[in-house]
Amino acid sequence: MFLLDDPAITQGLLGLDDAEVGIFKGIQIWPFAVSIILFSLIIDKVGYKFAMIFAGTSQIIWAVMGIYGLNVASENPELAKALIFWGGLILALGNGTVEAFINPVVATLYDKEKTKWLNILHAGWPGGLVIAGVLVILMGGASWQMKLGLIIIPAVIYLVMLIGQKFPVQERVASGVTYREMLSEFGFLGAAVVSFLVVLQLDQFFPGHMTIWIILGVVMALAMGLYTRSLGRPLMFILILIMAPLATTEIGTDGWIAGIMESVVSFHGGWILVYTSVIMMVLRFFAGPIVHKLSPLGLLIVSAVLAIAGLLALSGASGVVMIFGAATLYALGKTFFWPTMLGIVSEQTPKGGALTLNSVSGIGMLAVGVLGFPYIGALQEQKVVQEVAKVEQVAKVDGFLKDGEISEDYLDQNSIYYGTIKYPTLKAEKIDELVKSAPAGQQAGITEAIETAKEGSAQKALANMAVFPAIMLVVFIVLFLYFRSKGGYKPVDLTAGGGEH
Repeated sequence: MFLLDDPAITQGLLGLDDAEVGIFKGIQIWPFAVSIILFSLIIDKVGYKFAMIFAGTSQIIWAVMGIYGLNVASENPELAKALIFWGGLILALGNGTVEAFINPVVATLYDKEKTKWLNILHAGWPGGLVIAGVLVILMGGASWQMKLGLIIIPAVIYLVMLIGQKFPVQERVASGVTYREMLSEFGFLGAAVVSFLVVLQLDQFFPGHMTIWIILGVVMALAMGLYTRSLGRPLMFILILIMAPLATTEIGTDGWIAGIMESVVSFHGGWILVYTSVIMMVLRFFAGPIVHKLSPLGLLIVSAVLAIAGLLALSGASGVVMIFGAATLYALGKTFFWPTMLGIVSEQTPKGGALTLNSVSGIGMLAVGVLGFPYIGALQEQKVVQEVAKVEQVAKVDGFLKDGEISEDYLDQNSIYYGTIKYPTLKAEKIDELVKSAPAGQQAGITEAIETAKEGSAQKALANMAVFPAIMLVVFIVLFLYFRSKGGYKPVDLTAGGGEH
């Protein structure tokens, strides 16, 4: 992901705009969902060890493809783009498989304190970001080939560590819950959400065949519904839907934050991601007492409030103290989102076994990869246009503004996903013409003013991203009140015949 935050790579070598960068980042995310969901369907048959070997091998293959792509980029940029794009898909498949086997293993080993231990497990996510971020930053001007090669080291280490281990029987299997009962927790509605997101991604890969993909998506959802004879658990469906804004708040913003803040700080923007990741890593180790005090849903409500405040503060922060203060709020907000949601799913739908536990992660990754990353990129392009429109030197140019907005003559109108996400971009040649039409003594000042507006625009887009935790806050409050009306939040215990304890 750090590779795609470097303008020398994305703009220089590959020639991508922000929305296109979002698609490249998305390909490193959404296939995570494919592997985690597919492996969840078969992992009890093929075994955890097979999944682990598949994951490690995929991560090593990505490193090799990425390194080779960078080596040939100057001579063959199209081949480089293809290698980095498709290598990102292979990486994501491997990453999803890691979570497909590790989540159910931890939930089975610590079945009485799932939320606590899933938070501790997922301290490894920000922990990895910290290590990778620090290494990439400290390596400075070293080649990206060397930086990508670092991925091979942990992949080999965990393969060696785990290859001789014996894994436990999953809780669902040990309790005698049938395969059909497991799928029933997910049901038609869950399959419909997955099918919708998969259809969008298939159309991006193979455009011009939307009708075929829609038919395929409908068949997938109907097949699940007919086989299970179940719509799925209503609570499970709600948790599936809320994973889209949750994943975009955490992973989507994390994927962009270094690049967004790079233009407003004098240090490497990656330090902000490292800093927030350190906070997440440390706090997740202390999730047990916090969950005990607040309950899982209470913790998510507080987290959503802090995330909203953090994103709003970051969008206007300036100076080292203010930026890191705002980043602290954001980090406190996002820390417990993902693992606490996994804990709730595992505690409330234990019959779903690995499928329900992993599917929410998969759907979250699918949503942020298919929709979240490109949408954040489009938001940034919109902000560029809005901020350039405010530049006084160009606002006075005859015909540049119309009703307070930049004239269509200076804009290209772009869209993705059949026009559902629209965003304008500035026509570089028209802006160049505008600058050249100014008196010679003013051209440098106008150019500088435009570049300054562009550089600060991405940070301001963070305020728009606060809508995602705001949606989550409303849903979490409703769920909190629902459980309160039932006597309070209580995990479902399979060992007690499916009753609550």
